[in-house]
Amino acid sequence: MSAGEAASRFADSANRLFGQCALLLGWRPHEFWSSTPAEVAAIRDALRAPESQSSVSRSEIERLMEIDDG
Repeated sequence: MSAGEAASRFADSANRLFGQCALLLGWRPHEFWSSTPAEVAAIRDALRAPESQSSVSRSEIERLMEIDDG
């Protein structure tokens, strides 16, 4: 990959990532560019559903509703 191709890939990825941070977090450009990659990754990971966790079952919903009814 040439330097120009790498720069283009970086720009495309950064633009997409900034767009996600702007939509999800309300970040403005200076907030995005002053954050570290680790901070952005931590936020991204927090927004993902855990892969090992399955969806909530009907019985679990009913149990929670019983608790709520007191």
